[in-house]
Amino acid sequence: MTEEPQKNETGASVPEESAEPRRDFITGASAILVGALATLAPIGAAVVALIDPIRRVSSASDMVLVARRAAVPEDGSPRKFTVTADRKDAWATYSDTPVGAVYLRSVGDEIRALNVVCPHAGCFVGVAPDDSRFACPCHRSSFDLDGVVNDPASPSPRDMDALEVEVRNGDEVWVRFQNFLPGREEKTPV
Repeated sequence: MTEEPQKNETGASVPEESAEPRRDFITGASAILVGALATLAPIGAAVVALIDPIRRVSSASDMVLVARRAAVPEDGSPRKFTVTADRKDAWATYSDTPVGAVYLRSVGDEIRALNVVCPHAGCFVGVAPDDSRFACPCHRSSFDLDGVVNDPASPSPRDMDALEVEVRNGDEVWVRFQNFLPGREEKTPV
């Protein structure tokens, strides 16, 4: 016994629905899903590589050897020293790269360190010709030898940035070097 074909309201025959379009849809949707999942791995790797430098802890917070104690004048006058350290970014390590500079000064048995960058606008502070103070050539900020602002007209919002110092093995001067944001009253590390 054969079934009669289905008819619509006008009496015309309606063809049986084929399973083929549904199968094609499921196959296509599955291919799209597998393709989307396959692209997540490289996208995830790219995101991790992109944010990796942000999540790394900087080695700049470590103490670095800056000078020998004998190189720091005993009379209390400041002397400028380049700070070199190993730097790492997301892909490479750079050995003994200059990362900044400090003024070292002997005050009694103590060694004091000041960052050479002016807290006003980030220029490099120099020593006045008479060795009596620090002077910034950019906007005329002025500091005494302890790094304290010594001129009321000075545009610097704070004193020069003092850094932590350790003398190790009797003659090695180590400094915890770091830079700070200029133009702010508070000492904010970069």
